[in-house]
Amino acid sequence: MNGPVATQVEEVGENRVRLTVEVPPEQVKHAVEHALHDLSETAKIPGFRQGKVPQPILVSRLGKERIYAEAVDSHIGGWFWSAASRSRIRPVTEPEYEFELPASADDGWSFAATVDVQPLPEIVDWTELEVPRPEIDVPEDAIDAELEALRESVAELAPANGRPAQDGDTLVVDLVDSEGEAQRDTVVELGAGTLTPELEQALIGAAAGDTREVTFARGDGSSGTVEVTVREVQEKVLPPLDDELARAASEFDTLAELRESIAATLREQLDDEIDAAYRVAAVDALVQASEVQPALPLVRTRATDLLTGFVRSLERRGVTLETYLAASGTPAEELQRQFVLEAAVSVARELALEALAAKAGIDVSDDDVKAYLREEAESAGEEDVDGLIEDVWAHGQQETIREDLRLRDALDRLVADVKPIAPDLAVARDKLWTPDKEKAEAGTKLWTPGDKESA
Repeated sequence: MNGPVATQVEEVGENRVRLTVEVPPEQVKHAVEHALHDLSETAKIPGFRQGKVPQPILVSRLGKERIYAEAVDSHIGGWFWSAASRSRIRPVTEPEYEFELPASADDGWSFAATVDVQPLPEIVDWTELEVPRPEIDVPEDAIDAELEALRESVAELAPANGRPAQDGDTLVVDLVDSEGEAQRDTVVELGAGTLTPELEQALIGAAAGDTREVTFARGDGSSGTVEVTVREVQEKVLPPLDDELARAASEFDTLAELRESIAATLREQLDDEIDAAYRVAAVDALVQASEVQPALPLVRTRATDLLTGFVRSLERRGVTLETYLAASGTPAEELQRQFVLEAAVSVARELALEALAAKAGIDVSDDDVKAYLREEAESAGEEDVDGLIEDVWAHGQQETIREDLRLRDALDRLVADVKPIAPDLAVARDKLWTPDKEKAEAGTKLWTPGDKESA
């Protein structure tokens, strides 16, 4: 349990701070109980089985000093990082601890930690930044494509009148493998991606009654054969694009109304996509203009976290990292480089937004965090919302949520304050030479792997 702890921060040098952390009695007690449990599992006390040693005897044999040392050693890291998060500092080195062991498991306890930190960057006046944002333009061919998909969904099948099969046709086939096992009257659609490429190619141009033998590659690298006989070839008969189609396939009475509804839906989707891209472009503009340089240890730590999350996502799908690398043809070094690049960008964005939040006086209260948790819990159908909030606070998770909300609010503020301009105007301005451009181009790039200078 690493819940909230009281913290004092003192600057002791350039980009170096000393945290004094006050640990409440209930957390000290929890740490000691945890240490007792762990030691009882490993301690060898004559006359007792491991894990079955009574606590009084364990304390008597090992001594309180060893138990308290185990409690501190196993929990001080969590207490430190909780305090660092709450104090909004970003350590870039391992902390140097100063403490005396607790005198009692029932009292509060304190320790000090000195650590180098990443300073917040000096950011530019973001209200002067210009960020490209395209106007929403729904192409007519996109609307036409949606209408064609609608026609496809209500199309009827009719015999192809003896012509050979072509892409989009529906076939009824018999499949017989090399061992004689058959699948009769199998319905397949050419071009739907449900057949192997070899079988798909073999069926193009086949007519009803044709039999073809197809060799195909299996997933394990071996090959197999299948005999396929075409029983029927059917083609789609699309309904005309008119008011009757609109009434049959939608809630609208006319094709014009249906078309306008499709345009509105596409416009909303495009607006969401443009807004998401604009938010990213805004924070990247702030990073570049402010010459934000993340410290290398932060980048490495973030890259490790990203790689760990990626490996876990593969494992959930039953795929090992080695299998993924072999299947994708990606060298391990290249994958690592990609994650380092992604980490450098994400840390730089966070630093820029954190600096903006500090400059704009953006803060998130406990009530704000609880309101967010209530909203998320209710949308997920969680019944015990109060219990969820208590659990979050008991484990100190509210600080991570608080900082996420603070950065989100900072991004909202940034997006509201920057000046949107047309993309073609932004391109034209980028091509213009100005006296300060050479200096800016030399000093605003993010650190990337292989750079000689440290970040």
